[in-house]
Amino acid sequence: MTSTTTLAAGLPAEYRERLMPHAREVSFETGARLFEEGRRADRFWIVRTGTVALDLHVPGRRAAVIESLGHGELVGWSWHFPPHSWHLGAETTSPVRAWEFDAEAVRVLCAEDPDFGHAIAVWVGRVVAHRLHATRVRLLDLYAPYGSGSG
Repeated sequence: MTSTTTLAAGLPAEYRERLMPHAREVSFETGARLFEEGRRADRFWIVRTGTVALDLHVPGRRAAVIESLGHGELVGWSWHFPPHSWHLGAETTSPVRAWEFDAEAVRVLCAEDPDFGHAIAVWVGRVVAHRLHATRVRLLDLYAPYGSGSG
């Protein structure tokens, strides 16, 4: 878990307080698919308990797990950027309890309050940058002749 992907460290308290009334509690069993790469991104989650694996479709191979997310971490960022299609897939690797948010409702909040919108955009942007780096490292570990060299 990194400070860029957790709600508590990634989003200032005043904006967390504005976001959380729009959450609904959800639960998923182990092995539940939250979303598939290329499909419509219309919601996102913050993990309360359990773990979610992000994966990337690799033609002719099993999906590559990019990162595992846990307590307090944002699952899903594609909802924030047009065309609102998932860039990765996600599956629970243990039972998960999470807060679920309707993406359209949060985008409306962002449009109504530019300061809130900016805070969400910075937080989500940091998550995107972190996931891009994690994806690069994982793919190099899997497919480069000498791995990423990060280990």
